Amino acid sequence: MAKRVAAFGEVMMRLQVPGHELLSQANTLKYSFSGTGVNVTAALARYGHAGYLVSTLPANAVGDAAAAYLQKLGVAGSFMNRAGKYVGMYFLENGFGARPSRVTYSNRLESSFNTAPEGAYDFTAIARSIDVVHFCGITLAMNDAVRGHMKAFARAVKEQGGTVVFDCNYRPTLWGEDGYEQARAHYEDMLHLADIVMMNEKDAMFVLGMKTDKQERHEQLVELIPAVAQKYSISVIAGTHRSINSDNTHMLRGFMFKQGAFAFSSTLTFSVYDRIGAGDAYTSGIVHGELEGFSVEKTVEFAAAAGMLAHTIVGDTPMSSESEILRAMTEAVGDVER
Repeated sequence: MAKRVAAFGEVMMRLQVPGHELLSQANTLKYSFSGTGVNVTAALARYGHAGYLVSTLPANAVGDAAAAYLQKLGVAGSFMNRAGKYVGMYFLENGFGARPSRVTYSNRLESSFNTAPEGAYDFTAIARSIDVVHFCGITLAMNDAVRGHMKAFARAVKEQGGTVVFDCNYRPTLWGEDGYEQARAHYEDMLHLADIVMMNEKDAMFVLGMKTDKQERHEQLVELIPAVAQKYSISVIAGTHRSINSDNTHMLRGFMFKQGAFAFSSTLTFSVYDRIGAGDAYTSGIVHGELEGFSVEKTVEFAAAAGMLAHTIVGDTPMSSESEILRAMTEAVGDVER
């Protein structure tokens, strides 16, 4: 059954260097618009839900271009404000071989979204109009005003009986020195409000400061994730483990913890065309499975397949339909479809 899913987050301009050149080599850039909230709501809109973004875009031609791009992705702008002058930007340099891809952020703190004042959004009214809201740890890292918006919105949705999704998505470069200590209290506030959480054992250890004597990642995961779910009364916790092979293919395995038990996806091995946004594809798969009442096993396999396919598509935003993902779960890679 289709649901009304909103995300609270920043719309960013992605400025991509052509091919595998360095930023210092290139003299042209390709721009598009993205952001975790954009990616998740666009993916869920492709699965048949109604996707909304709660954000602020600048009141100028750049804001117009961003709004048009979101409309093309199927993301509704009903809860979008227009104010200020700037969007945050990031520059993407594609990695190759031993050299990883690199993202460099610019102008984020001055963006229209990150400077929106208290009272900019009517969260109570928005909460009455939606079933699910998505938040991201990248947004949580911005400033106290944004953090206040997030917590107020999450509380409003909970009061209306809606579902709160929180993706931990901790980024060390955004929190700076002593970042884990700065972030911990804010993460705990969001976890207490969340129903579905995207995280893994590293978030539990480093962001939440939880301890384990286990050395192997799987054992750490199995010990810590149930403890997080119990401590913060979280219904669903999901995430992935990734490894990179010597031939630069990636291996991905998803997990989902619900009702006291784990489910794991098959381990998928694939080549990477564009990695940015693949985690958002996995998140959207978990949310979709929960909204549609999939079994835990089907949900985690669906999410892992969605994440895999996102690696094969240029751009941040997942573009695969539900039927394409279901087919990828059951069929080997084939020749041209005719």
